[in-house]
This record gives sequence, C-alpha cells and structure tokens, in this order.
Amino acid sequence: MPQPASFSCALITGASSGLGEEFARQLAPRVDKLVLVARREALLHQVAGRLRELHPAVEVLVYAADLNDASEREDLVENLILQRFIPDLLVNNAGLGDYGEFVSADWVKIKAMLGLNIEALTHLTHALLPAMIRCGRGAVLNVSSLACLVPMPDFAVYAATKAYVTSFSEALRIELKEHGIPVLAVCPGPVKTEFGEVARRRGDARQMPGHRCFYLPKAQVVAEALTALDGKRARVYPGLKTAAAAFVIAALPLMAIRFVMGFRPRKS
Repeated sequence: MPQPASFSCALITGASSGLGEEFARQLAPRVDKLVLVARREALLHQVAGRLRELHPAVEVLVYAADLNDASEREDLVENLILQRFIPDLLVNNAGLGDYGEFVSADWVKIKAMLGLNIEALTHLTHALLPAMIRCGRGAVLNVSSLACLVPMPDFAVYAATKAYVTSFSEALRIELKEHGIPVLAVCPGPVKTEFGEVARRRGDARQMPGHRCFYLPKAQVVAEALTALDGKRARVYPGLKTAAAAFVIAALPLMAIRFVMGFRPRKS
C-alpha cells in the first residue's frame, strides 16, 4: 500500500452530502484545514460540526456558493486567500446528472449540468493550480464516472461531460508532471448517493437502469480513490466489477460499443 499523503488544506466541492461528505470525513485526519463548498449551507454546517467533534485539531471552513455562477467562484477564491485557506488538494466532486432523452430535456438543466460538470471544475482548477505550483506541492482529484467511456443514450450530455473530465485530467496530469502535482480521475459506477434522485426528472419515480451488483457504498469509492491518489495513479475505477467493466469497454471497438448501447435498457 502507498504511504498516505498529507495535505495542508483540502477543498471539496459538493461537500454537503454523498461522495463530497465522505471525502471530507476520510480526509479530515490527513489535513490541517478543510474547505467545504456547496449550495446548501445548513447541511454544510452539519457536516462541519460532525468533523470538528471528531477532529478538533482540524480547521473547517464552510463556504456556501453556487458554483454555476462565475462570480461566486471568483469570490470563493478571493476569500480563500483572505482567510489563508489555500488548498494544496482540490477535490472537484460537485456534479449534476439528467436521466432521459436529450430532445425532451429541460434546457435550463442541461446548461446547469454543462456549467457545473465542466466549466466550474475547469475554472476552479485553473484558479487554484498556480498557488500549488508556486509551493511545489499539491494534487487535483476530479470525480468523473464509468460513463466517460461510452456514449450513453438517455444520459447523453452527462456521459459527454464526464468524458471531458477524464480527458482533461489525463492531459493536465502530463502538463503538471514536471511540477510534481498528480492529477487523478475517479471513475465510479453506480454509488448510493442523492445523484439518482437529482438526475431523475420531475414526476418520474422509476429507477435508472443499472445492475444492483455494481452499486458500491460511498465509503469504498472514496477509500479507493484516496489510495489511488496516494499511489499517484492517473485513473481509478473503484470496485472490482466496475474495474472489470472498464477493462472490457476499453478493449471493445467503437462499432461494438454502438451495438451494445443499442440494447441498453431505455427510458420510455
């Protein structure tokens, strides 16, 4: 097992619940400072309160922001500088999904998904990397998805945004190699979080397609992600079944992937 890396300050987006909350819980023993970012301020304070009880030596900063708003992202970075919470670990976890046919999607939700999954992630990385380079240390962890490997009907835009996240992470990793700053793309399959509830459209009570055997608890996903970060790996697919599925998908020619996706359970 690689030696766990320690960080001075970790910033986690989407930290009010799900994988973001779990990243905060597992990183708290390894950092001096934590910055928890999400829209839901009350939930952020609850998470922060539990962390302070368990880890009184860790300074926890709560910052409520809509990361789809560029001005709020800029305010976040300015406040980090003012309060001396300069991250040397950035966990870009916040994300949004939408389940259903593209043609019937709400454009407002599509725009929000593109803004959060791509623009906010890229902007925050661009804003915080220079300080890491000046200090000669740091790391970036981007939460992608197994969906990054395939064009997924009924998840067309979401899968495309995650393909961007993974490709961006791979290229950025090469650029930052000379600075000693690792970049990791975490590509989980289905995880038991609020994601499915948010991705479903109003009035649709049906479950999204996905075999139950692939579902992983968020604690395992985060633990494997942090182990991969410690090992300076480029990409990780948490869970043996997800990793096996990724291996098979990567080996298939595009024609075969198109054929298989044509038989994927559809939302009627």
